[in-house]
Amino acid sequence: MPEIKDKGILRQVETLTSKLRRRQLAGAQESAIETTLLIKYIVAHAKFATIHELIAIIKAAGRRLVEAQPKEHTVGNVVRRILRLIREEWAASVNKPVDEGDQPMTTEDSQTETGEMSTQSSPRSSTLSVGEQTPLMTPATPRPVVSDSQYSLSNFVLHGRPHREATDFASVYAATIQESSTTPKKSAQSIRPALISAIEEVMDELETVFETVSSSAKDHIHSDEIVLTLGMSRTVEAFLKKAALDRKFTALVAEAAPSFSGHQLAQSLASSGINTILIPDSAVYAVMSRVNKVILGAHAILANGGVYAVAGSILAAHAAQTHRTPVVFCAGQFKLSPLWNVYHTYGSLDFANPAHILGFQEGKLMDQVDVLNPAYDYVPPELINVFITNDGDIPPASMNRLVKETYDNEDYQL
Repeated sequence: MPEIKDKGILRQVETLTSKLRRRQLAGAQESAIETTLLIKYIVAHAKFATIHELIAIIKAAGRRLVEAQPKEHTVGNVVRRILRLIREEWAASVNKPVDEGDQPMTTEDSQTETGEMSTQSSPRSSTLSVGEQTPLMTPATPRPVVSDSQYSLSNFVLHGRPHREATDFASVYAATIQESSTTPKKSAQSIRPALISAIEEVMDELETVFETVSSSAKDHIHSDEIVLTLGMSRTVEAFLKKAALDRKFTALVAEAAPSFSGHQLAQSLASSGINTILIPDSAVYAVMSRVNKVILGAHAILANGGVYAVAGSILAAHAAQTHRTPVVFCAGQFKLSPLWNVYHTYGSLDFANPAHILGFQEGKLMDQVDVLNPAYDYVPPELINVFITNDGDIPPASMNRLVKETYDNEDYQL
């Protein structure tokens, strides 16, 4: 694995790594912004002869950050997002077309085009890499020609995907890297301003994510409704305040013990003129029959549509499902992670200070018990109705497609 050799860049990486490891830097947006600033510094000061050298440096820095604090998913998300933007800028700089229509068509392609037209998948979602074969199709096996009426799902499974592959971005990038191996150093350095401009766009998106997500608030909250939320979420706070400009509603805020962060949200909403009622967590199920919708914030959105949210969210989601109440999550798209939930189906992603539950003054009892204070709950996608993001309203089933559109497959593991 290539390592970071520049001392200035290494010093910046170690500084941010230390902050993440010691929890001096916490929170999804704060971590994402600091990571973006670090990558911008790397792009501005790194010495690279080719674009893949720059990508290797950024990946090495991203690995260190993720290893320092794997619970902050937005750190890896921002690194993956910027890596994709770098490849896009590089492909544009060498004038390589990424559209399928620009690729030459062979004789065999023209013969099978009619039968494949209705079954061709989009370039981002289902394109195989160069040289990849399906399990039931070897290079020596001729690919059958099928008509539009014959090509069904069973034929797709038996024969593999159609012969003429859509040109995906990864193959275009690989071609540009191979073609530019003899390009002078100046060609790679010349796109540095374009890369910095692309990173600044990511920074602008992160800084305005609350305003962007809340722009559609009046379409989701109607007059005289009762909405329930849990704990403190700045995205939910901005969303409810934006809705209050056009709608008159009541907000029920669960206090989210033992952190009691809901007190802060309730005070903020009440100061903005919103009719706010603070309730204990134990009353969530009792009031759910009066609630029109549940609006929650997310710490991380996973590729399967599940969410890590503040502890207590799973109880509110189950209560809402029992009463057929919609559950809505408000979150920026930068929280979308390509990772799938495997190990934390019934547990917490992270744990907070147990002293909030059992104080150190209970010395005798502390020697006999292990106290856990989960920081997050995992909410499965079947309990969620919709995500409200800065890219619009997205159902949980579409999250995997959005992951493929946002990140490159080769960056899933940094």
